[in-house]
Amino acid sequence: MADTMKGLKRTHYCGQVTEAGQEVVVGGFVQKTRNLGNLIFIDLRDRTGIVQLAFDNTTDPAVFEKASSCRSEYVLMAKGIVRERESKNTELITGNIEILVSDLRILAKAQTPPFEIVDHTNVNEELRLKYRYLDLRRQTLQKNLMMRHQIAKVAREYFYENGFLEIETPMMIKSTPEGARDYLVPSRIHPGKFYALPQSPQIYKQLLMISGYDRYIQLARCFRDEDLRADRQPEFTQIDLEMSFVDVDDILEMNEGFIHRLFEEVLHIDIPLPLPRMTYQEAMERYGSDKPDTRFGMEIVNISELVGASGFSVFSDAVANGGSVRGIVVKGGADKLSRKEIDKLTEFVRGIGAKGLAYVRWVEDVPNCSFAKFMAEGELEKILAALGCEKGDVALLVADKNKVTLPVLGALRLKVAKQLDMIPQGFNFLWITEFPFFEWDEDNQTWVAMHHPFTMPMDECIPLLDTDPGAVRAKAYDLVLNGVEMSSGSIRITDYELQERMFRSLGLTKEEIDAKFGFLVEAYKYGAPPHGGAGIGLDRLAMVMCGADSLRDVTAFPKVQNASELMSACPADVDAKQLEELGIAVTPTAKE
Repeated sequence: MADTMKGLKRTHYCGQVTEAGQEVVVGGFVQKTRNLGNLIFIDLRDRTGIVQLAFDNTTDPAVFEKASSCRSEYVLMAKGIVRERESKNTELITGNIEILVSDLRILAKAQTPPFEIVDHTNVNEELRLKYRYLDLRRQTLQKNLMMRHQIAKVAREYFYENGFLEIETPMMIKSTPEGARDYLVPSRIHPGKFYALPQSPQIYKQLLMISGYDRYIQLARCFRDEDLRADRQPEFTQIDLEMSFVDVDDILEMNEGFIHRLFEEVLHIDIPLPLPRMTYQEAMERYGSDKPDTRFGMEIVNISELVGASGFSVFSDAVANGGSVRGIVVKGGADKLSRKEIDKLTEFVRGIGAKGLAYVRWVEDVPNCSFAKFMAEGELEKILAALGCEKGDVALLVADKNKVTLPVLGALRLKVAKQLDMIPQGFNFLWITEFPFFEWDEDNQTWVAMHHPFTMPMDECIPLLDTDPGAVRAKAYDLVLNGVEMSSGSIRITDYELQERMFRSLGLTKEEIDAKFGFLVEAYKYGAPPHGGAGIGLDRLAMVMCGADSLRDVTAFPKVQNASELMSACPADVDAKQLEELGIAVTPTAKE
């Protein structure tokens, strides 16, 4: 039978015991034990750290015997006097002291865990996720979740101080198209009808602006039924905000203030303000991405004018067909990127849409060039000069339509930089502004909204809505940190006639507009102040600030790639009675 806590009350966390001479009571899990016969040491762990418990020949024999029975992950409470350690441990905050225990309680015994609870582990992630409650005992994950807590705390404090009201919006809403699939919730009371879990609080926060709550904030849970990856989970948390009587600069400056405060308080880093800004077009031209990692160079160079009339048909045909020839230069890469490595990179770019990869590898006095035989005298030298390629460098080039060359080189740039360990530590923020309003959907042969249909076009672009949709730029902006999109937002349309026009530009009929957004369009008719906002991904922010590789490392109970949660084995079947109450029949599908 386990001991009780009666008569003991915790006075300190393990990591806070640093001063010798005081009597303390601590509680935690056994990290490890060392029984030396006449001496026993137990490392006791809680979320703040580890402290050593000591038992010697002055210890009550009953307490000593109890200590000798302790095993890994037992739950203990211990009372004793803090004293200086004979053998110091410089790796621990508490490494100079130990607690000579006078009272020990075994509150819970533990069977041998399926893996050792240590910071650095090679244990299969699926096993760790199956026993997530054990995995979460590891100091690394505990520090990550505490960092996440700090981010949420600073967010609330900062926005409260700036006059924002925290208002909750519904978790069960009407299904409206926002870019990803909705998670649907069947209604028992309204048979055959469904709620949707919110992809974001977008419509409701706009309605709050119409309602006069001019500064709204919420740590909102959002849900999107889409394929998972390292920086995506089906459910996530957004630091969601909206402001009235503002334009782009006001919202960006408010977000910058939060970022500065957050990094100063949590990481003690001074982020210089204002944060740099770059238009979407410039980002694509220079980095091939709308979320570029600017911690390193290797920018894309356009050499189309130089090679448009060259004898290399791959280059000249691409330019003649309205495309371009562009390249990146890997400085000092000639010794690191062998011909074999370049062949692997060629296969990589083919896998993401390119037809091939031209290259120059400059090791000897004469550069090794995959297309040299097609070049006229002096032509290669001009290309190398334009690219900024010198002896010791490697140039990698792609020729195709811009919609291929830019993103392919953007992905190649990142792959090479990671492969050659060229990305320095640090935090590089960047605002991307003036996104295209529309993007062309090849599958459905129609224009769709790049952000969402409530985004305000740039004033000068409104006349182009009906005549040249591809040229319309939006008052939309993303905040990027180290190549990861942290925040996305826009100024909203507040004129109901313009909003209806925008819906029509997206191919929606009046009936579809009324059915899906009629209540919002109707609300605009009663007076809407100019407003806009943003949603900051709390999970992604925590991931980058912690230096984690995946959102799973900053999420307490994450889903894996197939959107299942291994510990509780969900999603799961429900019994027939529940389905019957909802009027739902499950049709079996053939398994692939």
